[in-house]
Amino acid sequence: MRSERRIVVTGLGIISPVGNSIETAWDSIVNGRSGIGPLTEFSDDGLSSQIAGEIRDFDPVEWVGPKDARKYDTFIHYGMAASIQAIDDSGIDFSAYDTERFGALIGAGIGGIKTIEDTHATYVKGGARRVSPFFVPATIVNMIAGLVSIKYNLKGPTFSIVSACTTANHNIGEAARMIAYGDADVMIAGGAEYATTPTAMGGFASAKALCSAFNDNPEAASRPWDQDRAGFVLGNGAGVMILEELEFARRRGAQIYGELAGFGMSSDAHHITQPPEGGEGASRSMRNALTDAGINAEDVDYINAHGTSTPLGDQAESDAVKTCFGDHAYQLAVSSSKSMTGHLLGAAGGIESIFTVLGMRDNIAMPTINLDNPSEGCDLNYVPNSAQQRDIRVAMSNSFGFGGTNGTLLFKKLD
Repeated sequence: MRSERRIVVTGLGIISPVGNSIETAWDSIVNGRSGIGPLTEFSDDGLSSQIAGEIRDFDPVEWVGPKDARKYDTFIHYGMAASIQAIDDSGIDFSAYDTERFGALIGAGIGGIKTIEDTHATYVKGGARRVSPFFVPATIVNMIAGLVSIKYNLKGPTFSIVSACTTANHNIGEAARMIAYGDADVMIAGGAEYATTPTAMGGFASAKALCSAFNDNPEAASRPWDQDRAGFVLGNGAGVMILEELEFARRRGAQIYGELAGFGMSSDAHHITQPPEGGEGASRSMRNALTDAGINAEDVDYINAHGTSTPLGDQAESDAVKTCFGDHAYQLAVSSSKSMTGHLLGAAGGIESIFTVLGMRDNIAMPTINLDNPSEGCDLNYVPNSAQQRDIRVAMSNSFGFGGTNGTLLFKKLD
């Protein structure tokens, strides 16, 4: 049963197309610098989209050592790096505590698809005897949480929620609920993804989901709410938070970025990829987060939108904000960091929650770049092209995924 235990954010870690540290990534976001460029991971002239938000200047050996760098898929490398960063940022020394009340919820939307592709090629060429004994643990989604728990001797709840593009939000929200319900005191939570692979990009391209209209100008490709938007740009990376019970964090003198005060979920129950007209499911998710937090809609200052740059999705989310917030929707700042990072699938909610918390800390509404001509019906303050300085005491982060699954996290400054 839920108690009055409050949850705070005490550590942040990120691997992203705009930077592989909190400082560099946030500086890029605030200043509207895109991390989207030409696709370099592989070459296929038949692929309609030739751009991606790839990770640069990343050495997995620095984070997991040479053996594990060879053993595990890249999404695991990203997730481990972001987790280690977040733990270091929090300053927590796990050896000083009984770790039965510490756990990890870190997911991925797809998992180790590159290793699956490579292993299948090995199998076709050489048969089953050529398949690595590490193939399964190298690719399964829960391995980041498992490896983090092993590295830090965490003996509390440790698993992964997989819910497409809502994965990280669901992992963070459920981790918070474990603390609220008294099942844990500290949780490491977020998501990771490495999906710029031939079959993943081929699948999204065949579904007409990827942007192919700006191959010659990658930085302009992701343009949420703009009338020229033409699909999302696939990105890679990881975003991880340290969540703690408030009094536990205070006793150890932890830095506190803010409070995770509410978590809302819903299902569209409509279509596997398309939101219902008007974004009814998304609106319910935001409303459920407000109810969970006990906060009025009029108290929210900022929303980091799902904002993928798809024609239907952007309009539905904009409509959902109006439905949920009424007249107050026009007082909000609503922006999409995906305009700079692309869409990180299962990692999206992790990095976007981090940006939301940092914006709340610094009273900055991050920009939506490439928003030159808002499409008809998209008439909110989407913070076009330049960040806005404004008082942000309460902020939301939305993620919506294939299958019609929705998740909203609500953060507020600590009273």
